[in-house]
Amino acid sequence: MNKQHLITELQSQGLRLVDASVGASGRKGGAGPSDHKAVTVDGTTVMVPIYTGTASRSPYLAQVKQQTSQVVLEKGTEKGTEAIASIEFPHQPQFYNLTTADGIPYWKIALLHSHDVLATTIQQTCMRYRNSDTACQFCAIEKSLDAGRTIARKTPEQLAEVAEAAVRLDGVKHMIMTTGTPNSSDRGAAYLAECARAVKAQVDLPIQAQCEPPDDFIWFEKMKAAGIDSLGMHLEAADPEVRARIMPGKAEVPLSHYFKAFEAAVAVFGWGQVSTYLLAGLGDSLDTLVEVSDRLINLGVYPFVVPFVPITDTPLAHHPAPSSDFMFALYQQVGALLKQSGMSSADINAGCAKCGACSALSTFES
Repeated sequence: MNKQHLITELQSQGLRLVDASVGASGRKGGAGPSDHKAVTVDGTTVMVPIYTGTASRSPYLAQVKQQTSQVVLEKGTEKGTEAIASIEFPHQPQFYNLTTADGIPYWKIALLHSHDVLATTIQQTCMRYRNSDTACQFCAIEKSLDAGRTIARKTPEQLAEVAEAAVRLDGVKHMIMTTGTPNSSDRGAAYLAECARAVKAQVDLPIQAQCEPPDDFIWFEKMKAAGIDSLGMHLEAADPEVRARIMPGKAEVPLSHYFKAFEAAVAVFGWGQVSTYLLAGLGDSLDTLVEVSDRLINLGVYPFVVPFVPITDTPLAHHPAPSSDFMFALYQQVGALLKQSGMSSADINAGCAKCGACSALSTFES
């Protein structure tokens, strides 16, 4: 099985672990894709679902060979179990051992994603989350807060302190700052800019900020001036009916506003430096996802297509993940569009699409 197929299958079907303590600790709850663990497959580090119902039924199993500490990926078949490949798990980062000047563990401020990316949710609450009429059904942003694994609001000083240590101790290459949506017209852009400015004053680290489109697009210039290098504004789904059903509050922001925001943001951050998540498996058809990806690429926006991961204790916890066949077909078509346009995740300054660990898309770009 080649690497593209293997990564696609692992991210759709998940992975069972015999020893859950192997490698860096996984992530449960929180903003964005979750309930997963970083796994390195043939030199490519990807995030693979571990703590989901789908993963508990996965045919893939990671076995640690006691004599050599080698981790072998096995797949169950009708004939038994066969070894597929040797895999690795990135080690726990050193900065996790530290605490801030005000006594908070660094891992409650920011986490290591993949093997060299620092990620933080600067505000762990969202104006829509607690209301079932407005909440995104796939989202678990406040689950990690409820469990005591993070704090509600990270200060610029805390983020700067953690970022400096992550670069110095663990060789982090770029940083992602996302936020729950506040009840303000800037949609979190103001605080993202404040936090980015503090980090850049402490350490030279490329930063991607992520938020909903602000009402006034002047915020893009303010974010850029604060040191933010790239921007993510996430559609999640493209079909209006799917958006209204899966994320009723966010769907009140029309697609037309998103596309106006994309155009304005590209003018500030540059071609290929703006990206958006598209969660495959929520209900959008293959044709819809390919068509919207083509439209985004033509605007200069990177369409980061990612398989939906059903997260525990969310309304979509039992919603099926997309099949690996669906994802492979999607990756092939979007990858061809990216190649044709010359757009590449490697050229993005910072962010989820540059990291690429939550998707196999980057392996289809060439």
